Amino acid sequence: MKIWQIDFYYFPWLNTKEQKQWKLLICDRDGSLVYEAECLQAQANADWLIEQIQQAAKKKLPDKIQVFRPQALGLLSMAAEKLGIDIESTRRTSALKEELNKQARQYGQQLPNYNPLALDKPPPQPLPEDLWGEQWNFASIAAGELEETFGDRPIPVIDLPESLLPLNLGISSAITVPGIVIYGGRKSLQIVRWLQQQQPVALNYIPTEVGKSGGLVLEVGLVDRWVFATFEDEAVAKAARNYEQSKQQSQGLHFLLVQPDDSGMTYTGFWLLRDE
Repeated sequence: MKIWQIDFYYFPWLNTKEQKQWKLLICDRDGSLVYEAECLQAQANADWLIEQIQQAAKKKLPDKIQVFRPQALGLLSMAAEKLGIDIESTRRTSALKEELNKQARQYGQQLPNYNPLALDKPPPQPLPEDLWGEQWNFASIAAGELEETFGDRPIPVIDLPESLLPLNLGISSAITVPGIVIYGGRKSLQIVRWLQQQQPVALNYIPTEVGKSGGLVLEVGLVDRWVFATFEDEAVAKAARNYEQSKQQSQGLHFLLVQPDDSGMTYTGFWLLRDE
């Protein structure tokens, strides 16, 4: 499958006539720069994008386009629909983000505060009460056992991206991968279906200033966030700090597991996560 990662964004640069510029950047998943072009703000529309994508593709259009920037999603969706290309909104566009950072470094002193990956994020929203599980706790599993434990199980919803598998990240099989387990009871399937729609990316501990309380924030979609849990118990806060420290050892890899009870016999949903 031919997959392109595309960004189309306002570029903080003025041409000789002091007109605002927009930039199109296309990479493949292997990190190769496929195409780049700039246009004036007045030209920044779906028709211009269609023309550029066709020019970049030459004979064969991509099967899918991946987009991480919310502001680019609308125009690129319109262009992709007219060209018959599937589009996916996802934060997991590592090749494209690496190229954006590489180009930003080249601008150096000309654009000292330029960060092409900076996105405005809304404040995290409280998790709907009907999606609270019966309880939750921290958990862990050895990296070498992760794929074997969850990869072949009949789990209704599972997100195990190949790019995040420990072997592909170069993570030792003995490294511990931390995670969160939700015991959903009768609401397990309801919780999993909602999570599937939200597209979980990461689950992070946010401490308070005193460090004796805090909460867990679930990063989903492109920029959205949900308050997964809050706590004021020092023991829970300590466990949360250990959870974050374990993530550092596992290159940020962690997981979210939903199961009806603590029997360990049935799993309802599993997501392998890593912050982007």
